[in-house]
Amino acid sequence: MIRASLRAFVLVTAVLTLVAGMTACGGNTSDLKQLLAEKKKRPGSHIAPLPQMAPYESFTYDPTGLRSPFAPSVVVANGTGGIRPDAHRNREFLESSSLDTLRMVGTLRVKERVYGLIQSKDGLIHRVAVGNYVGQNDGKILSITESKITVVEIVPDGMGAYVERPALIPLATH
Repeated sequence: MIRASLRAFVLVTAVLTLVAGMTACGGNTSDLKQLLAEKKKRPGSHIAPLPQMAPYESFTYDPTGLRSPFAPSVVVANGTGGIRPDAHRNREFLESSSLDTLRMVGTLRVKERVYGLIQSKDGLIHRVAVGNYVGQNDGKILSITESKITVVEIVPDGMGAYVERPALIPLATH
């Protein structure tokens, strides 16, 4: 008995909700129709013409006299002369870390000498000077300013020789 009356109550509530929802959709739309009629009475505006497209100009590639992109840009003898890393030099501590893991955190001036402060990936801060080596590619510090440490690395060129590559360790901004 209670179930039947509960079921009847739920059914009546659902029907009343449906009827109320249906009557809400058929409300007064005269203000909307009036606004639409006003918009239609306005004169149309001028549409700007499309911009003129420039005619297509073809290009003919002529590689005559140009270097092949697959040939080396610098002629290297046999890799025996020129720049080479010093294999007999004692390695410094920061040469065990790659340059991208080192962060410049500041500078230190003692009398007339300027030192750079570099934080390694283990969180320790190291004092470096011009002439010290950093990074895994024989990177020698050339200059230290308040915003960066300039380094030149010696890297293999892929053909048995070595080239110098400039690099920077910028001042870290937290």
